[in-house]
Amino acid sequence: MNPRFLAASRSAVASGTARMSRRMAQLGLGALLCAAAWGFSQTAAAQEKVLRIAMTAADIPRTLGQPDQGFEGNRFTGITMYDALINWDLSKSNAASVLMPGLATSWQVDAADRRKWVFKLRSGVRFHDGSPFNADAVVWNVQKVLDTTAVHFDASQVGVTASRMPTLRSARKIDDLTVELTTSEPDSFVPFNLTNLFMASPTHWQAKFNAATGATPAERSRAAWTAFAADPSGTGPFRGVRLVPRERFEMVANKTYWDPARVPQIDRVVLIPMPEANARTAALLGGQVDWIENPAPDSVPQITSRGFKLYTNEQPHVWPWQFSMVQGSPWTDIRVRHAANLCIDRSELKKLLGGLMAEPKGTVGPGHPWWGNPKFDIKYDLRTAQRLMTEAGHSAAKPLKVKIQVSASGSGQMQPLPMNEWMQQALKKCYFDVELDVIEWNTLFTNWRRGAKDASARGSNATNVSFSAMDPFFAMVRFVNSTAQPPVSNNWGHVESAEFDALIHRARTSFDAKARDEALARLHARIVEEAPFLWVAHDVGPRAMSARVTNVVQPRHWFIDIAPMRMN
Repeated sequence: MNPRFLAASRSAVASGTARMSRRMAQLGLGALLCAAAWGFSQTAAAQEKVLRIAMTAADIPRTLGQPDQGFEGNRFTGITMYDALINWDLSKSNAASVLMPGLATSWQVDAADRRKWVFKLRSGVRFHDGSPFNADAVVWNVQKVLDTTAVHFDASQVGVTASRMPTLRSARKIDDLTVELTTSEPDSFVPFNLTNLFMASPTHWQAKFNAATGATPAERSRAAWTAFAADPSGTGPFRGVRLVPRERFEMVANKTYWDPARVPQIDRVVLIPMPEANARTAALLGGQVDWIENPAPDSVPQITSRGFKLYTNEQPHVWPWQFSMVQGSPWTDIRVRHAANLCIDRSELKKLLGGLMAEPKGTVGPGHPWWGNPKFDIKYDLRTAQRLMTEAGHSAAKPLKVKIQVSASGSGQMQPLPMNEWMQQALKKCYFDVELDVIEWNTLFTNWRRGAKDASARGSNATNVSFSAMDPFFAMVRFVNSTAQPPVSNNWGHVESAEFDALIHRARTSFDAKARDEALARLHARIVEEAPFLWVAHDVGPRAMSARVTNVVQPRHWFIDIAPMRMN
């Protein structure tokens, strides 16, 4: 269906190192070709155990504590250098990841006022700059994204943080190792939300602020955050030491990390933005990197035959089209939404991806506590899809014009251009005339928070942003809750449903896990039946690595923990 899709990686790999070097130079990545350009001598490099990672992002995710570039940012510059109060357990490949204590050792909601949560903090933890982690640091980090009157408030960090914890309002110190967080309403999702708030060092930032120049405190604050990004300080297992925007970011092991099980065995990690799958594949085969995200699918046999290891695991991660429900959108007709979901043969797409996807039945699958047994079955049924489109007034002679905003690369986007071109062709059979609006990944991600009504949509009535589905808020609530419409969170399509809102309220105010899961199961069933998405694929997180990289655990999660890995 799409010959370019199958031929791309063959031609890229066959063109060899010369083409790879030219492409890397275009990306500002020529420095990879000599160890001296990394800022440490060949002798030191030989003694160090260095892990070089080619990311799908086109730039280094922000390093100041709240990463951008989607969850690829959290994966590589978030959980590596920082901790949250609550972390994800990424130590298992055969079970779903669960929440675990991070910088908080315990937490509980106040029985008398369920808008208040009390967190007991871990003692003896220090930031990379040597300053202590305590309740004052937690309050400071909440203020950085929520308190507009705080001198260190940074509006640039709000979008990627507040939209992920929309009910959090404030933090109050009780004592050095106890802090109280307050929400706008009772919210049982708070522990999940807080995995996205990373703790940066207030002392280190203050030193940057004191040294900054500027006519106003606001100007000095912005300068301080810029300086902090170049010289970050968290509590995580790695410490950032060198940033070259759009080229590389280097981190070194924090040998005094508070968790003995995660004290790094690798001395240095080098992150390299490389958005083109073919360039990443060639870089791995050419020995320029040790690990690549999302290899070109057709090159997998060559990668594995050359002794590299391919890691995959089905993840709670959805690759969808998200529909606009704004008046005038073609997707407001449920027959059209159902038709699109029935029109595509996902097994064919899976073959084109070399098997590197799973076929979805919804946001979660049968057997999951939130499944709910929806009445609408997501499958390939071309005849029914065509009938629905005919009933809606469309035909081969009168196709329905739709426009979708997509990225050329990016975190979790798998292979977005070939996949969307395949979708464009597949949907023609059901009388869709699909226009693709291709933009840069981080711009697409930013537009996602602005919504379908915003000028940034450029007339698109659907968007293709993949999303993690490991917790209730990320999986469902932020897309269909009427209070999560832009700019609050990711209800890009402006879905409004009293039924959805009531089910969300029931789940959010259920602090008993069984009752919460029952409400979420009903919510998921109704979401699938109403189909505000075209569910295309579930990611399996393919990453190819040198055999020298060992002790790798590929969890059932969008993140992966570098700290326990080793280099032989």
